[in-house]
Amino acid sequence: MLKMIKSIGHILYRIWFYVLVAVPILLFFPILLVFASKETWYPQFFWMARNVWAKPILYGMGCPPKVVYEQRLVSGQSYMLVANHTSMLDIMLMLYVSKNPFVFVGKKELVKIPLFGFFYKRVCILVDREDTRSRTGVYRRAQKRLNQGLSICIFPEGGVPEEHIILDKFKDGAFRMAIAHNIPVVPMTFYDNKKRFSFTFFSGGPGISRAKVHEFFETGILAQSDTSTLREEVREVILSDLTLGLRT
Repeated sequence: MLKMIKSIGHILYRIWFYVLVAVPILLFFPILLVFASKETWYPQFFWMARNVWAKPILYGMGCPPKVVYEQRLVSGQSYMLVANHTSMLDIMLMLYVSKNPFVFVGKKELVKIPLFGFFYKRVCILVDREDTRSRTGVYRRAQKRLNQGLSICIFPEGGVPEEHIILDKFKDGAFRMAIAHNIPVVPMTFYDNKKRFSFTFFSGGPGISRAKVHEFFETGILAQSDTSTLREEVREVILSDLTLGLRT
């Protein structure tokens, strides 16, 4: 009986998440559509995504964010934002953490999500990881966005790791791009989102959603040959902190 009650609770919790995702999009659809129609209006779209979508979802799910900053992002500066990835809440938490407008680089498969996918394909940089030309095109589109003063966000694991893996291997893309465009890499640790709302259906529940913004890795003196070293140094910072944080 108790197991059945818990299962019903998890189902309702999932349904409530998608309600929170959908309602702001439906309420502000015309405004979002206008801001998504021109790249120069993206900062306005980002402001709405952050303040009338991401924040209500986090608080509405009973997952109030708590962020520790070892170094603060500077307004007007472009960055490469990277973090571990275990939950849909990672998108909302990333939007909460950074006031600086940024563009997600993400899998094209997410365009299939109703409502969310409609805007996702209009404002994000999509990549087909099986298509070499698509991966090459990401760099060109990212350069354009960086020239507009925006930042870029990539979850460098390239997907959600299996349940038993704390942090998967990182792919090169984010770090190669940061070096090519001479922008700092901003490592972030998201501690609790897997516990709050993982991709395992019958799981999750309310609680604080903690994040830490680590000290930045500068790329000004690095060459492309330094990509793997930068990748592993950033991963080690996140893995060490994630391992420690999961014990608390």
